[in-house]
Amino acid sequence: MHFRYDINGLRAIAVIAVVLFHFNPAWVPGGFAGVDVFFVISGFLMTGIIFRGLESDDFNLFKFYVARANRIIPALAVLCLVLLVFGWFYLVPPDYQALGKHVASSMGFLSNVVYLRESGYFDAASHEKWLLHTWSLSVEWQFYILYPIALVAFKKFLSLENLKRLIVIGTVLGFVLSVVVTMKLPNSAYYLLPTRAWEMTMGAVAFLYPWRLSERQKKLSELIGLALIIVSYAFVSSDVPWPGHFSLFPVLGAYLIIVSNQQSSLVTNNKAFQYLGKWSYSIYLWHWPIVVVGFYFYSEHFEFVGIFLSIVLGFLSFHFVERVKFPSFEKWLDAIKVKPLYLALIASGLGYFVLTSNPNQYLFPMKVSVLESIERKPYACFDKNMMHESEDVVCKLTEGDRSILAIGDSHSYSSLPAVETLAKNNNLSLYYTGFSGCPPILGVSPIRGDQHLKDCKILNDRAVKFAVDRQVTKVFLAARWTYYTEGTYSKNGVQYLSIASDKKSREVSKRALITGLDATFKAYFDHNIDVILMLQVPMQHSDPDEIFYRSLLNGKVIISKLGKNSISLEEHVRFQKETNHLIETVANKYPNVTIYDPTSDMCLDDHCLVGNEDVSYYFDDDHLSILGASKLVEPLSKILVN
Repeated sequence: MHFRYDINGLRAIAVIAVVLFHFNPAWVPGGFAGVDVFFVISGFLMTGIIFRGLESDDFNLFKFYVARANRIIPALAVLCLVLLVFGWFYLVPPDYQALGKHVASSMGFLSNVVYLRESGYFDAASHEKWLLHTWSLSVEWQFYILYPIALVAFKKFLSLENLKRLIVIGTVLGFVLSVVVTMKLPNSAYYLLPTRAWEMTMGAVAFLYPWRLSERQKKLSELIGLALIIVSYAFVSSDVPWPGHFSLFPVLGAYLIIVSNQQSSLVTNNKAFQYLGKWSYSIYLWHWPIVVVGFYFYSEHFEFVGIFLSIVLGFLSFHFVERVKFPSFEKWLDAIKVKPLYLALIASGLGYFVLTSNPNQYLFPMKVSVLESIERKPYACFDKNMMHESEDVVCKLTEGDRSILAIGDSHSYSSLPAVETLAKNNNLSLYYTGFSGCPPILGVSPIRGDQHLKDCKILNDRAVKFAVDRQVTKVFLAARWTYYTEGTYSKNGVQYLSIASDKKSREVSKRALITGLDATFKAYFDHNIDVILMLQVPMQHSDPDEIFYRSLLNGKVIISKLGKNSISLEEHVRFQKETNHLIETVANKYPNVTIYDPTSDMCLDDHCLVGNEDVSYYFDDDHLSILGASKLVEPLSKILVN
């Protein structure tokens, strides 16, 4: 196949959009769709290689894999190694460990799965992930692994023509799957191969069914394709669920440009775009770490410098890494001769070493008292599989004259040391139960796949029955209430609640929370049991060790830096305002319910500090440590003990 100048220019159109979007989303709101354009190009080129081999009956699977490894791994490995050296000196230990994990997963081409488990692509926390952009390389590599195997396997049963038709059918079904999954599981749809594969097979369709067009028709087709891509760049934004049906715009646009086969176009075949297209892979690799540098070390006016550095480093990577010619091999026994594999093993091995050994910790001396305070007290009764089926759904923690029941999700678990201290000091019998991700309210179920192991609805029903049977005088309810209404500060990660359907939405979840609270308060009111409901403690943006390390100066924790890096009081109040209002509105109907807001006890002046110079009040970004829970003992004593 002759060199396709139009495809090289299309690469430039894709990488320009991605780079501009990442440095300043306001410039190109839908610039992330450039990745979709890249996927179409990859599908076109890979299908060409595979089908030419199938048609001549000499396709070599191992040779195909080696070629892909020679193309992708060296530049990626060099980037990872540079980041590991840089991070040793400039990243605080928790961030350096995270970098180690991401290097290992990127070199193993599983980073899309790792990032899916951590956060959404558009979350604020994404700017702390140096290799976030490698998710797309992982998706492509997974496609490269599975796609030729599937084609070779089907070739044994189908003619080439029927195999082509099967790819068209798969593309249509893949698009439908992408639309459906995007509506239900947007983060999974964004990161995973099954919902992205259709974009690459769309490129395959462009190769398998080329168009025969006149010069005038070629120009028109290219113009329409370019318009579709520009529309997606300009009018789509990160608020649009992606890659659902809107992704058809950039994908169809790339498809039309490819089938136009315009080799003399001023749009794609100009010197600037040809150079940028040639360097596009390396520019893509280097631009995102530079974005993170700007986010991490600078805050403003970094965009133009960052874009310039991305192009320069992309140019250098292309000339000194990508252009290195590695030999090709055709026999599986020659796998040990494939040099890029050694680069991948070295980089991933070093990443794993960083993750497991935290080797640069000596550069950031932290008080032992701080690190040791980041702990939670273990309680045997929490989160046990099938506990809802047990005759004794609660654990008894203390002995006394009167009984108290504490119930809730992991936030209840984290605050339990405070309630336990009060129970011991005031001769109270304390009982406790709870599941993670299970609010302590009646008639409501989290929409989760593990409810057969941890049935939230049954557990809460049995807890109320226990309270009535044992003549419990007070019930302490605590939870991460915004988990069921808002999710995180970036509005992702909601644990949806449902009463009668599996429909997932914030509004359904909020109505379920209100209904569940009302049923719970009424049940306890009818049996003359007082309820103390604790509102949610402030959530931090990062884990405590990260915040403490970022607050170091000359080996000492500086309280002003600790305050700056902790969540502000204003943001905490704003984030929880609506959810707290829902809770308080229902509670006001029942005289047996007392609401306790821990904000005034966890926040000082304008910030809700993660700790002080000597200890952490938090175990992670939203759960209290043992010492953090101790701050609640005195205020809770006024309402729990009387």
